[in-house]
Amino acid sequence: MTKTASPSVPIRYGFLGPAGTFTEAALLSVPGAAEAERVPYESVPATLDAVRRGEVQGAVVAFENSVEGAVPATLDDLSTEEPPLHIVREILLPVEFALMGRPDTALADIKTVSSHPHAYPQCRRWLAENLPDARWVAASSNADAARLVSEGVHDAALAGAFAAPFYRLTVLAQNIHDVSGAVTRFVMVVPPGSSPARTGADKTSLAVVLRDNHPGALLEILEEFAVRGVDLMRIESRPTRSKLGTYWFSIDCEGHLDDARVGEVLTGLRRVAAEVRYLGSYPRADGRAVEVRKGTSDEDFREAAEWLAGLRNR
Repeated sequence: MTKTASPSVPIRYGFLGPAGTFTEAALLSVPGAAEAERVPYESVPATLDAVRRGEVQGAVVAFENSVEGAVPATLDDLSTEEPPLHIVREILLPVEFALMGRPDTALADIKTVSSHPHAYPQCRRWLAENLPDARWVAASSNADAARLVSEGVHDAALAGAFAAPFYRLTVLAQNIHDVSGAVTRFVMVVPPGSSPARTGADKTSLAVVLRDNHPGALLEILEEFAVRGVDLMRIESRPTRSKLGTYWFSIDCEGHLDDARVGEVLTGLRRVAAEVRYLGSYPRADGRAVEVRKGTSDEDFREAAEWLAGLRNR
């Protein structure tokens, strides 16, 4: 029997490589991923373009971090590039770094430390206290930093301890972080299609472009959520790149596309915004059920619609 891919469990996954990245660790937490073919790519845009070209049925990319905030490359690509992609799953991964170097490396020998730019701010204080004379150098991923160390380009790398065996490195220090409990949120994206079924503990992601810049323009967007009792979980602006001072908004809200209140939000945004891109509805990784305020349940919307229909049909 031919194995068929589904939106939630692709049989071929892309991820930010090389092997041993936190992204691959997040991917491996997805049911079935360990048995699927996993394809590394050198950047977030390259990973997402692989989904668009059909090289992989889905991909996992970092979306935001509890210390450094959103990953701009992911936000910008998902919100502006064509054709669009949909998020079908989120993964929350605790992140702690290890310092690794070639065998027999001593801390006193380290002159350069490499990592992904998002890793450095999470370990800046530790580096200043323990390697004050070492110079930090950016890499495309933490695992790529480990690879560069194995090739002799740099002296040490900050990466997940699980990356060390891939590159025959020795872990010199573990549990490195400036802020304890750091978590990175990853998302799985696939070509547009059916959203995962509503669970009651869901999240919806959108990108919204204001129609024009006038007093209260953002308030008009926010009111579409507020009056329908839909809680915003995250909102941030990103430049449209068309001209200075113009922005689109990346938004996560509670609820699912199939919830009446969320559907009403989308239709409201469609009326007042220049563009609305639906990025997907998917189960929350923390499993927390959405609290539905009085007057905003599906039944409440249905009763209101029936009442209006009755008035019109008199």
